[in-house]
Amino acid sequence: MAGFELKGKFYETDEEGYLQNLDDWNEEVALYIAKTEDIEMDEKRWEVVNFLKSYYKEYQIAPMIKVLIKEMAKMFGHEKGNNKYLYDLFPAGPAKQACKIAGLPKPTGCV
Repeated sequence: MAGFELKGKFYETDEEGYLQNLDDWNEEVALYIAKTEDIEMDEKRWEVVNFLKSYYKEYQIAPMIKVLIKEMAKMFGHEKGNNKYLYDLFPAGPAKQACKIAGLPKPTGCV
């Protein structure tokens, strides 16, 4: 069984590190996952993570990168809804890496 232990609790993940139980997510878990991804969370990254959590709550799906860019542009403007901005924040793939930190499933279409 894949996973990690944090403060005495075991969190089950799939083989790529995505949480198996979305209800296990909290900010401490997000910070732990971010650290394993070599990401230091800041206001901009939290904005993307929180956006993804809201999107998932509404649509019950983690968005692919194209959808993430489009929806971020609608909500925050093109200065934040673009490839460069999101890849600067999440170099291993904005949808894939940010969804992992947000405790969401891997987006469909991500390799």
